[in-house]
Amino acid sequence: MIIEIDNKLISSEIFENKFVCDLNACKGACCVKGDAGAPVTLEEIDILEEELDNIKPFLCPEGIEMLEKSGVFYVDTTNEMVTTLVNNAECAFAVFDPNGIAKCGIEDAYNAGKTTFKKPISCHLYPIRVVDKKEIKIINYDRWDVCDPACALGESLNVKTFRFLKEPIIRAFGAEFYKELEIVDAEISNSTF
Repeated sequence: MIIEIDNKLISSEIFENKFVCDLNACKGACCVKGDAGAPVTLEEIDILEEELDNIKPFLCPEGIEMLEKSGVFYVDTTNEMVTTLVNNAECAFAVFDPNGIAKCGIEDAYNAGKTTFKKPISCHLYPIRVVDKKEIKIINYDRWDVCDPACALGESLNVKTFRFLKEPIIRAFGAEFYKELEIVDAEISNSTF
């Protein structure tokens, strides 16, 4: 089912599916696997270029080398701007903790108070993917097998995807939009839709 709020078409899967990231299980595979880097906007590219010196101390040497050589983004085979990769594998902004879990160096810099940019919104919103058509945004639930542990944890904790993603949804679309999602969820739950 598709729900329309303002200029947004929203897949009902963000209400129906459960999701809670489980880094201990997936090891941050979303930062490493896939066909391309994380989608980024022109505004995010500008911020990353401006903030790169503040973020570099939180990155691994290979990531820094690729960012200095290739810049913070490239255009992938689908003509989308995405973060630079190291060896066509992990994101250049990925860092690995002692347990081998990939995390975001941008977010580490943010948490340390070195930048006001948390991470690309496409990463923050995942598994929600947004397709921006001229006058409308399409908000979809993306399925990727590396997130099977997150789906299992979400089920066991009974956390709906949109609730797990409250912070990035508000960051991307505002608090009023999130309140509208809560209303829609209540209507779906009460079967008044």
